Amino acid sequence: MPAIKYKVELTESQRSELREVARRGQSSARKVKRALALLKADEGLADHEVANGLLIDPSTVGRVRKRFVQEGLESALNERVRPGQKRKLDGKQEAHLVAIACSQAPEGHTHWTLQLLAGKVVEMEFADSISLETVRQILKKTNSSRGERRNGASRR
Repeated sequence: MPAIKYKVELTESQRSELREVARRGQSSARKVKRALALLKADEGLADHEVANGLLIDPSTVGRVRKRFVQEGLESALNERVRPGQKRKLDGKQEAHLVAIACSQAPEGHTHWTLQLLAGKVVEMEFADSISLETVRQILKKTNSSRGERRNGASRR
């Protein structure tokens, strides 16, 4: 069996904090699993033993150990910020887009298309550019039925 590269040695206050996180039930499931993994690792168990007991992957246990040793308890317990693009439109702008989609189509068109709506977003200066997929996802979140005749929008 390979030697444990990152040895977890908790203080009594850290142990009590981790037990509290696991017991309280107000933390995310991931945070609770990390807390339990650190408690088990502190007992000297190997990654695969901890993982089997908690039904998580051994590599997860290894990452939690490493983050605890290198960055501390808070870093080991909490999620890191995930990269991603910021939202193009805020809630108010999204509501405005839905209202436009439910209104009368522009002159010369029988219905609103994703292309027309994306162009309207840019024309109204809500965003410099917006993809058709973003417009589609915004409209999908609503309860409006784009297939109904009375709302002015069409699936086509």
